Amino acid sequence: MEGLMSARVASLHTNHIRHYCPSISIFTPQLTKKSYSSFVAMKKDPKSFNSVAASVQPLEASSLGRFNNTLPSKEVLELWRNADAVCFDVDSTVCLDEGIDELAEFCGAGKAVAEWTARAMNGSVPFEEALAARLSLFNPSLSQVQDFLEKRPPRISPDMDELVKKLKANNANVYLISGGFRQMINPVASILGIPPDNIFANQLLFGGSGEFSGFDTSEPTSRSGGKATAVQHIRKAHGYRALVMIGDGATDLEARKPGGADLFICYAGVQLREAVAAKSDWLVFSFRDLMNALE
Repeated sequence: MEGLMSARVASLHTNHIRHYCPSISIFTPQLTKKSYSSFVAMKKDPKSFNSVAASVQPLEASSLGRFNNTLPSKEVLELWRNADAVCFDVDSTVCLDEGIDELAEFCGAGKAVAEWTARAMNGSVPFEEALAARLSLFNPSLSQVQDFLEKRPPRISPDMDELVKKLKANNANVYLISGGFRQMINPVASILGIPPDNIFANQLLFGGSGEFSGFDTSEPTSRSGGKATAVQHIRKAHGYRALVMIGDGATDLEARKPGGADLFICYAGVQLREAVAAKSDWLVFSFRDLMNALE
């Protein structure tokens, strides 16, 4: 995929603990961290969508040597610890997968759509152009989306659920801001206990017979700069003192604009996008590091 370096990990020990929610059940891997620079790339089990396995590969030291932001500054730590709002990207951050890529694969157009996703996430094409192009390659029907959600429940990134609980205990409000679709993000929010009002995402549209008819272009996240717009709206509406954006892509980095996020943390536990990582205030490979910094 263009401009994208696949995540590679140091040796990790993985235990699977079942997380239950009334509408959906998944296995979320709980990982023992070998070092600060270790991070996780997960692979699907083709026989069961409720289990995940860690892809274990050595991380080249030269890859991390190019970054000088893997340890937070005093100012960055202070902002993180005092955040009263934290906004998370969903695909390849809260979840291990790119939702639209998974849906496209389910519908038989995975490779072509994944190529467009790589371009969009690295900022080489306008997001709205990439979104329309990807959907036009497979035109998912309502029944296909429903079948997909039933057969492929979301795979939550390691320690994400614990981090959300920790943030809530610190009286921080948590938001999901995604270029993905509400139909696929609602189950994720349910698992993590995030209210629907705290979701900013796109909406698939269907005709009277369930045929695909496009997406709601009025959603701010349907176009380039949309995540920044959403974050600015959140801040203005609630008057947060310190707001943090966490994600892996160029659209997440955009949220660090005047009136938007005070701090952008690049999460590279699934995908390391070097251009984005280099411009982040803090580059992390494990949500455990963020939890430890709150203590």
